[in-house]
Amino acid sequence: MRQENQSTVTEFILIGFSNFPDLQIVLFMAFSLMYMFTLAGNIIIVTIIRIDHSLRIPMYFFLSILSFSEICYTVVIVPNLLANLIKANKAISFVGCATQMCFFLGFGCTNCILLTVMGYDRYVSICKPLHYQDIMNQRVCAQLVAFSAITGFLFSTTETIIVFTLPFCNLNKIEHFFCDIAPLLKLACARNYIGEIIIFIICVLVILCSFLLIMLSYLLILNTILKIPSTEGKRKAFSTCASHLIVVVVHFGCISIIYLRPKSRFTLDGDTVISVTYTIVTPLLNPVVYSLRNKDVQAALKKALGRKMLMRRM
Repeated sequence: MRQENQSTVTEFILIGFSNFPDLQIVLFMAFSLMYMFTLAGNIIIVTIIRIDHSLRIPMYFFLSILSFSEICYTVVIVPNLLANLIKANKAISFVGCATQMCFFLGFGCTNCILLTVMGYDRYVSICKPLHYQDIMNQRVCAQLVAFSAITGFLFSTTETIIVFTLPFCNLNKIEHFFCDIAPLLKLACARNYIGEIIIFIICVLVILCSFLLIMLSYLLILNTILKIPSTEGKRKAFSTCASHLIVVVVHFGCISIIYLRPKSRFTLDGDTVISVTYTIVTPLLNPVVYSLRNKDVQAALKKALGRKMLMRRM
């Protein structure tokens, strides 16, 4: 237990990119461009899926929800990051920090569970095609989305309460560019061992269990694909899963490094780079992967663009 000074902390200082003073403007421009492309890409996907009737199937319904969640996920982190890159005062209030953590973890957990749901959707589609419409009906899809969001924010609220009920003394400099669990636990004057165990269990449930369920879905999918006699049939079956699988590997690969390791191994520079990947790069990757690899989304985009050009000519 650290007892340097029992004064109450009312704000925190985010020092995430302070080690690169000469790169602040470059980072601001790079992150701004990535942020704009992320918003634009995910908004386009949500809009296209909503207006194109051919995309109103469970797979694209879940993709639109994931894209919306990714928009919210980046909005929680990136605007504040961009502001801190160009201003001298990098402070965030105690309540603001807690709110940021709760929403960031909430949308992050929701995304993990949604990716698991999308894996299950692919399993039903390929392994039980005759029962697909009955199993993945509108009611079930809505319930799965509601379960993802409620569970995600229940977990995030629990983690936030555990972290922010700890005493913070005179130390208020967060070695990160947003309010995350490990750097805040490092600042606390005391430790809540039971709370840290609960946080770790939640991380295992959300990250490891979700990933293992997705891998189980793909093992069953692979087993079914291998039984398809034609090469073209195998290719078409696997092509419907490739985009999802790419996003899963990148998403879970990065967050597992951060959240499934001992708190003592937190390092500012290393964790900052990895955190940029899953807070900025991965949300940008989703629309790029799904638009470039998915022929249905490409066709819907071309149709929408063609309709827009026709209206302009009229």
